Order: sequence, then C-alpha cells, then structure tokens
Amino acid sequence: MRKRHLVVYRGVVSPTSRPTSTAESQGPSQRSRRRRGATLEAALLEAAWDELCAVGYPGLTLDGVAARAGTSRPVIARRWSDRVELVVAAIRHHTATAALDLPDTGTLRGDVLALMRLMSGGVSEMAGALSFALSGYFDATGQSTSDLRERAIAGTPSRMSTIIQRAVERGEIDPDRLSPRIVSLPLDLMRHDLIMNRAPIPDDTLIEIVDRVFLPLVLADRPEQAGRA
Repeated sequence: MRKRHLVVYRGVVSPTSRPTSTAESQGPSQRSRRRRGATLEAALLEAAWDELCAVGYPGLTLDGVAARAGTSRPVIARRWSDRVELVVAAIRHHTATAALDLPDTGTLRGDVLALMRLMSGGVSEMAGALSFALSGYFDATGQSTSDLRERAIAGTPSRMSTIIQRAVERGEIDPDRLSPRIVSLPLDLMRHDLIMNRAPIPDDTLIEIVDRVFLPLVLADRPEQAGRA
C-alpha cells in the first residue's frame, strides 16, 4: 500500500494534509471577542459595578457577575480573593473611569476650588449609588461600611499634583512648605465630608477649606497671587 505524502506546490501545503486549528475554526468574529489582560479586567469590574447597583451587596455573587460579563466564575475568582475585594476594585474602577476635566483657571485657588466642585458633584452621585448598593453590607458581614467606603473613595485619582506643579511654576507656592499630607489635605477633608453626610458639599464649606485651611499652609509670601474665584 502506497504511503500518503503531503502535497506541496510552490510552498503551499495542501489543505487536506494540514489540521485546522481551533482558532481558525472559530472564525475572525469569534476570535475578536476574546478579552485578555486589562481589557478583560475592565469588563469584569464594569460588570461587577452594574451587578452591585442592580442587586445590592447581599445579592451580589461571583456567578452573577460572571454571567453579566459573559465569562466564568473561576476567571473572577483568580483575580479577587473574595466578594469584598471585588466590590472595592469595582468601585475604584468606576470612580477612575468617571472622567473629570482638569481645571486651569490661572490661579491655585481657582484650580483647587474648581476641582473640588467637580469632585463633590461626581462623588456625591456615587455616594447615592453606594447607599443602595451597600445597604445590606452590615447585615451580610457584621461590619461597618465606613472602611469600605474609605477604601473606595481613596481610589479616586487625584489631579492635585498637576495643579500644585502649575502653581509652583507661577510662583504662587513655596515648594519648601509642601508635603504629601498638605497636598492631599483639601481633597481628604472633602472626602471625609462626603462620607459622613452622603450629600454634595455646600460651596461655602469648599471655600472655607481652601481659603482658611489649605492656602495659608502653601502660599508664598505674596497672598495677592492667590486670586479670587
């Protein structure tokens, strides 16, 4: 009996002699739907946030998130050790992707106030969503939501470093007066108020934080450069 050989013509292997790979058999449309790395993680966190807002913490399950994301439970379990870690990551992701335009008013005071006003509105909307989403957290875990909220809001990306750098370049700030704690102070005070009151911060409170607490700590010895917004 004659042995069967691969047929090669001008460098092309005959289709009948080469097995078809799984990826080829799926076709380009199926392959394009594959998600890996950061793309997959973002999709999982978006699904977790949507599921959290839909069913609340007591109803949240890895299976439910997996179904919403179109994946399997082990894919989620490999990335987050438990439900709390997934919720914290989902809140941080949602906060980070809520775009805030970085203000550029020309003065340190104007920039900081504009940023705090934007964040107060955006974060207070999230606080409203979290009030429902985490309403059963204590009943389910026996723990307060305070630490969870703190960890979630602490994930909000800060634009303060850029604002501070602009002010240094304009000569408004004495760099020797800066420290990480002082730079983060106005946003830390704002976040504390949001966590405690779960409502937008009154504008006079924001102005007090900036004018009476923050600016006196950082301004160079030329207070007239602070400007007024």
